[in-house]
Amino acid sequence: MARLADYFVLVGYDPGKRGSGDGQGQILQRFPEKDWEDNPFPQGIELFCQPSGWQLFTERNPPTFFVAVLTDINSERHYCACFTFWEAVESAQPQSHPRNGEGEEEEEEPSSPVQPTQLFAPKSLVLVSRLDHAEVFRNSLGLIYTIYVDGLSVSLENVIGNLLTCTIPITGGAQRTISLGAGDRQVIQTPINDSLPVSSCSVALLFRQLGITNVLYLFCAALTEHKILFLSSSYQRLTDACRALLALMFPLKYSFTYVPILPAQLLEVLSTPTPFIIGVHSIFQSETQELLDVVIADLDGGTVNVPECVHISLLPEPLLQQTREALSMVLDPELEVADLAFPPSTISASSLKMQDKEIRAVFLRLFAQLLQGYRWCLHIIRIHPEPVIRFHKAAFLGQRGLTEDDFLTKVLEGMAFAGFVTERGAPYRSIDLFDELVAYEVKRMRAEEGNKQKILRHIKELAEKLYKNENPYPAVTMHKVQKPTEGCHLRLHQKPFPRLDEGTVQWIIDQATAKLQTAPPAVKAEKKCMVPSGPPIAAIMERNGNALANSARRLEVVRNCISYVFENKMLEAKKLFPAVLRAMKGRAARHCLTQELNLHVQQNRAVLDHQQFDFIIRMMNCCLQDCTAMDEHGIAAALLPLVTAFCRKLSPGITQFAYSCVQEHVVWTNIQFWEAMFYCDVQNHIRALYLDNNEENHTDEESTEGPQEAKSALEIASEQLRLWPTMSREKQQELIQKEESTVFSQAIHYANRMSYLLLPLDTSKNRLLRSSGLGDVESVSNSFVTNSIAGSVAESYDTESGFEDAESSDVANYVVRFINRFVDKVCTESGVTNEHLKGLHVMIPDIVQMHIETLDAVHRESKRLPPIQKPKLLRPNLLVGEECVMEGLRVYLMPDGREEAAGGNIGGPPLLPAEGAIFLTTYRIIFKGTPTDPLVGEQVVIRSFPIASLTKEKKIAIQAQADQFIQESLQLRSCTFQLLKIAFDEEVASDSAEVFRKHLHKLRYPQHVRGTFAFTVGQSPKQAMQPKVKEKNPSLRTLSKNLVKNAKKTIGRQYVTRKKYTPPMWEQRSSQHFPEDNEDEISVSEEMDRSTLTPTTTIKPSDKMTINHLVERACCRDYQRMGLGTLSSSLTRSKNEPFRISTVNRMYAICRSYPGLLIVPQSIQDNTIQRISRCYRQNRFPVVCWRNSRTKAVLLRSGGLHGKGVVGLFKSQNAPTAGPSQTDSTSLEQEKYLQAVINSMPHYADASGRNTLSGFTSAHMSSSGLGHRARVITLSTPKCVSAKGREMPRGKWGSIRASGRMSSYALNVEIGSRLAGKDLLGGQHNGTPSEASFLRQHRASLYIIGDKSQLKGVKPDPLQHWEVVPIEVFDVRQVKASFKKLMKACVPGCSSTDPSVTYLRSLEESEWLSQIHKILQISVLVVELLDTGSSVLVSLEDGWDITTQVVSLVQLLSDPYYRTLEGFRLLVEKEWLSFGHRFSHRGAQTLAGQSSGFAPIFLQFLDCVHQIHLQFPMEFEFSQYYLKFLSYHYVSNRFRTFLLDSDYERIELGLLYEEKGERKSQQVYKSIWDYIDRLNKKAPIFFNYMYAPEDGEVLRPYSNISNLKVWDYYTEETLSEGPSYDWELAQGQLEHVEEADRQDTSAPQTKRKIIWPCYDNRSRVEPDAISKLLEELHNLEMELGQIPERWKDTWDKVKASQRTEARQEGSRTPSSLLMSSGLSHHRRSLGVYLQESGVGSTLNLSLDSDTSSTSTPSSGKQGGRKSTSTLYSQFQMSESENRSYEGSLYKKGAFMKPWKPRWFVLDKTKHQLRYYDSRMDTECKGVIDLAEVESITPGTPTMGAPKTVDEKAFFDLKTTKRVYNFCAQDVQLAQQWIDRIQSCLSDA
Repeated sequence: MARLADYFVLVGYDPGKRGSGDGQGQILQRFPEKDWEDNPFPQGIELFCQPSGWQLFTERNPPTFFVAVLTDINSERHYCACFTFWEAVESAQPQSHPRNGEGEEEEEEPSSPVQPTQLFAPKSLVLVSRLDHAEVFRNSLGLIYTIYVDGLSVSLENVIGNLLTCTIPITGGAQRTISLGAGDRQVIQTPINDSLPVSSCSVALLFRQLGITNVLYLFCAALTEHKILFLSSSYQRLTDACRALLALMFPLKYSFTYVPILPAQLLEVLSTPTPFIIGVHSIFQSETQELLDVVIADLDGGTVNVPECVHISLLPEPLLQQTREALSMVLDPELEVADLAFPPSTISASSLKMQDKEIRAVFLRLFAQLLQGYRWCLHIIRIHPEPVIRFHKAAFLGQRGLTEDDFLTKVLEGMAFAGFVTERGAPYRSIDLFDELVAYEVKRMRAEEGNKQKILRHIKELAEKLYKNENPYPAVTMHKVQKPTEGCHLRLHQKPFPRLDEGTVQWIIDQATAKLQTAPPAVKAEKKCMVPSGPPIAAIMERNGNALANSARRLEVVRNCISYVFENKMLEAKKLFPAVLRAMKGRAARHCLTQELNLHVQQNRAVLDHQQFDFIIRMMNCCLQDCTAMDEHGIAAALLPLVTAFCRKLSPGITQFAYSCVQEHVVWTNIQFWEAMFYCDVQNHIRALYLDNNEENHTDEESTEGPQEAKSALEIASEQLRLWPTMSREKQQELIQKEESTVFSQAIHYANRMSYLLLPLDTSKNRLLRSSGLGDVESVSNSFVTNSIAGSVAESYDTESGFEDAESSDVANYVVRFINRFVDKVCTESGVTNEHLKGLHVMIPDIVQMHIETLDAVHRESKRLPPIQKPKLLRPNLLVGEECVMEGLRVYLMPDGREEAAGGNIGGPPLLPAEGAIFLTTYRIIFKGTPTDPLVGEQVVIRSFPIASLTKEKKIAIQAQADQFIQESLQLRSCTFQLLKIAFDEEVASDSAEVFRKHLHKLRYPQHVRGTFAFTVGQSPKQAMQPKVKEKNPSLRTLSKNLVKNAKKTIGRQYVTRKKYTPPMWEQRSSQHFPEDNEDEISVSEEMDRSTLTPTTTIKPSDKMTINHLVERACCRDYQRMGLGTLSSSLTRSKNEPFRISTVNRMYAICRSYPGLLIVPQSIQDNTIQRISRCYRQNRFPVVCWRNSRTKAVLLRSGGLHGKGVVGLFKSQNAPTAGPSQTDSTSLEQEKYLQAVINSMPHYADASGRNTLSGFTSAHMSSSGLGHRARVITLSTPKCVSAKGREMPRGKWGSIRASGRMSSYALNVEIGSRLAGKDLLGGQHNGTPSEASFLRQHRASLYIIGDKSQLKGVKPDPLQHWEVVPIEVFDVRQVKASFKKLMKACVPGCSSTDPSVTYLRSLEESEWLSQIHKILQISVLVVELLDTGSSVLVSLEDGWDITTQVVSLVQLLSDPYYRTLEGFRLLVEKEWLSFGHRFSHRGAQTLAGQSSGFAPIFLQFLDCVHQIHLQFPMEFEFSQYYLKFLSYHYVSNRFRTFLLDSDYERIELGLLYEEKGERKSQQVYKSIWDYIDRLNKKAPIFFNYMYAPEDGEVLRPYSNISNLKVWDYYTEETLSEGPSYDWELAQGQLEHVEEADRQDTSAPQTKRKIIWPCYDNRSRVEPDAISKLLEELHNLEMELGQIPERWKDTWDKVKASQRTEARQEGSRTPSSLLMSSGLSHHRRSLGVYLQESGVGSTLNLSLDSDTSSTSTPSSGKQGGRKSTSTLYSQFQMSESENRSYEGSLYKKGAFMKPWKPRWFVLDKTKHQLRYYDSRMDTECKGVIDLAEVESITPGTPTMGAPKTVDEKAFFDLKTTKRVYNFCAQDVQLAQQWIDRIQSCLSDA
């Protein structure tokens, strides 16, 4: 029971204090006068009676009523019901009066017009109560006013006394009728449950005033603790609005400032910093303008104004939307049917009171959904003497999946929720509607989601309950309360309110109090019960099924990986590992991980080996990585016990636990996490405490119930609380003590745990753990902490996490302070006694200190541990003589712009990035390692290139996506089209990286060519500086010394010679310094000492040796082959030869860069040559290098002319010159020289000097016109043929398809017109001059192809027999630039982000192909000229770059000899090496060449050869691989062949003539040619199986860019073994790998092999058919123990048998293996491509449809079918065997059998002699095993032998079993057989 009203107060206007303008109120009377004990009188009532200030009014206002709310110091609310009316004041002079001015009003004077206006003062009747019965108060106060106004005959004192003594029940739904003794009657209904707020209609009104959205804003603002201010001009509405807002917040209670009506004097309260809900009268609206952080709701205007700086978090979706919809259904039911054509007539909103409840029902549902499952996150940490309950906020948010949600987070952190937990957390109490809703109805709400009818039904049900709670009884009894008469407040002569008699009132009160004390206390029995928990959150939160299925697979992976780790299957684990790390993104996988790890912990301890430990740590770190500091999913909580369980032994007695490696996470520094963990553990222990007690009593029952009935801690607590009052004092004490000590022991445990996770492994560092966990540093969570020693402590510590002054002191102190703070907080909250707490504070520093000591030992030991997870460095295989300069530095090989290896869009495994080491040897830079992606982890990745080919090295910054922090990175680019992008591992000190770079530089650019690998190979690197003198051949050394005597040593890049005699003339001097290539080099023409040139024909004996050596050189062999004269003939000067070999340069005196022996016209004297040479750059005068055997036209080469010479020669031979006549004579001699060349040509017969076609010898003209080479004509344009009818020049043209486009033929058109008399492009469009254009009458005998820039202004002279063809060529600089771009296109440094930069575009921009086009074009032109009988002199630049390219290509195209292996070698030796292409200079092989950079002139030539090879695959004996091999090794410096710039320099170094015996170790090959020969003997890698040359074939390739292909040498790579050009390495590796495979794979071996592009060497893994067959043959021979036959012999035999077969079939095709396959008409490659490669060639006969349709079947009736089979017939002969020798012999049968002829086959391979009935027979009749043969002797004819045979033709073969008698046709045959069999026997 409670008093209805506590105090009645009469408040009036205080006239005494009016000075300030505003008056004040004063309390006139109050009853009772002394305060109630339980309820002191509230202060400041007078302020609240007139909230807008006490003022006098000039007219009477009607009485007003409102309820103000005051909150006292105990946060009890007092409801002050104020009834205000107005009384007139005497304005004349206020008289002081003993009765407090009561009489003042009585002596009221009559009002007269003269007097000032009558004033009226307010007076208030106030009831103060703790109950909110506004209507009752209104009625009661109204009654008192009525009695006073209407002067009823009722004592006011009695009424007031009755009012103050009236008591009513607080709750329980009783109905109570009261009367105040004035004939009135009122019914008071108390709510059934006082925990539910009473709102009557206030909520509905609030929604009417503000609307749905605005109220929701206010609701959220109130819950998230914002300041809310209501404005209205009605006080009652302010109170109602505030009450409504609180009612909506149920079940949360508002605990901040709550002032529904704020008096004017207290307006400054609005600037308080704390949240509030306040109402203010609208007249003060202007004063609220400057409030910046207050949400203002104007009830009258219906607006809510949220300031800019305030952010209100709204409800989480979908709740917000659902709430809005529900509210609109309640408030505006017509909305649903507004659009219907026939709206139902009955729809109408409920009554206001009912609507009010419906709205509240919506909000009640909302809270039930927001807080569902909250009871599962309560931790009960004490039960006795009082339950202490904590809420695990993080877990709740985590399980609800709302961690990111602002609103809920703020609500849970707010005061209201804290109150909610305190009030509703208790497990044993009475329950109300909300408890039931949240426990039982959540499922229903889930199910009904989205069904509006059902939702509405639910809302109505709830509303009913709420309504019932407020109005338990239908109001039967009517109120009866007297009301004053209408307008009574306007009466003029109204008496003032009388003074009441205090005594009377007090007496009534005392009476009632006494009566109450004697009455028995009315105890309302509270219905307490256990609060239901409702379904756990997990059961409510449904997940989507698809994700579940997906995650089930992931969890499987996690489980498998963990079981592999514990079963020690590390390889398997490693493969699954990345998947596990990716799965860790999902919560389920992390939970699964913790559960799985738990299974592997026995007795709180699990000792692992290092690798297992490492895996577990990495998983834990990855798992924690994504945990926030809140640990909302409880992952860190679940791992906490595990980190102290898993450990590894570092050394005896020292164990490292997992916690030392997982400290780097922000969660450990979060004190809330530790509290939640602590409370959780305490709850478990306390639960166990009571469970144990129970179990002692009911063990049997428990076991039958089964484990699923396990009670939760809350259930146990409620049970205990129920029993508590029944227990004895001792029992109670005992329980309290037990609980307290449980909490205390947990506190000690946690102090230890926290020290484990907070003290870093290396405590010497003065910093604590990183406050930002790894998660913040890298958002990529799967990058894990790698060091298995995560001792790296971090930079700073957040102040929030507790360490304010982190600088001042050391780690131990922080940790102690942190733990102390934690312990203080949890122990006070959970009621640990003070003694215990003090004890704890003493213990903590000791715990920390002890832990630091153990950590020191662990740290020391763990430092000694090698970090495990780095793969061990693999050592590369080295060549013989190759030595490591720097041991491997651990690096990562990062992917560059090539996509293949990185597994990007192209697919395939991500081989890069790979982790391994970079090795620097004397020869190569090698990276060897394994991919970091464990799925490809077993592969080995090798990328290497020769140091000499390094073109660029630069430092770069790599965003290391690998898991390490990588210090620095290098990008190394090589001209073998390789790129190493390496990032040094953190373990590599930066100075070792520097040392690496320095060494690299030193090796790349040695001081002298002697420092290159080709020289130092096999020596220890130290000796590289002093080259050994080779004693083998002292004479040679002295010879080279003599040779060099006259010439200075090479200084820089310039040859300067001593000039002993005639100083050159001025003109000549000026012409000397002729810039070459516009580079910074000056070519100085050499003037030699005349005396050294011996014009006589005799040679000094000392030079004989040189001559012999020179004769052995390639040039000489070639000269003799072409019949350009032998050395002997040149010495004896036989006159019949047009050319002779001149020894004028034998001492390299005339031209340093020419060979010693040169071919010059017979008629020219040596001393003339010396003068001529001055006209040419570098003294490179014209010499013959090739002669066409048919037309006898010759090809000459020279350097460009010096300016003066050119002019002298062509312009003004006859004009007198200013200088001395020497220049004249020179140019005349030069002219004579050229004339001599022309004269040497056989058809130079005309006296006029014009050679016409008639000059051709008839031998070269085919009279039949078309001859037998008609098929050439079918290839070229038929028009020409019909027009001319003459034979076409020999040779073959490019393509069968003539392209329709005009090729932009870059040769000058004027040359064309000079050559052809019409446009070059006339006949053939495909980039080749038309043939007909050359068939013209007039043709010069000699064309000089020169550089256009040099030949400016040269006019053709009709008298000369030569013609100058000026052309534009590119210079070396352009080649360099183009090559750089080509490298960047083929091997980009990084993948381009710009979509416009594609591979093809950058390829085009490099202009490499257009340069190749240009070279091919010029070469084809020259070939044409030579083929039509004109000689050509190529005289471009210095005669050693483009000249060499053109001259070599011309010879290659014109002469089939150079297309053989031997011939190509000869060509390169002659044109490139002997004629002085500057290999060292162009390849920047030494320090001196460093600045000029790399110019791949030779590579360009090889690329041209490759293009020709592609177009004519059957014309070359060598394969494409051969070209790649040369391309690689000409820059690799592995061989000495391509070192230095000329023969002269090679002789100077003693390189040129190394005698045969000199090679000490057969392994180290100094010449690439020897190496190629050796390899070629071993395996057919350099051989082209399609080689089927036609005699005397001249090739004319298409040079159009559309016909050129990018050489795959530029783009392919083999990561499995590195470049395949160092043959020994690649081979050795393969065998090694196969063995390894055999050893460790216990799995069944499969025949399948996956071949990855860019990883495997395809041709080796999957060789072409022929190589494969040859290899199998070889292996069989080896197995049979025979000496294997050379592959070449086998091949030749096969081809021979092929030819005979072809002949038998009667096919007329050119004899060739391939020819029989119907390709006869298409010599040019269309479908037949030879895919070549490191290991022989793949024969890939992909005949395109067009080819096969045109190809005529070449083998008779069966069409093409047979011919293809003949391709392989050599391997499928009827006898299917190897026949070493075969023939017919007579053999005597066994005993008594006759002689019979049999076909015998001697087979070396199988080591046997087989015989057949006849040659055609496939069935073997018998075999004689040669192993059993003892002897072979001449025999005698026996009976029945053939008669006609000579008796010496008989022989016997004696085996261990019997004697065979044989007889051959004649004696020779018999002898041959005996020899063959003998040799077989001796071989074996």
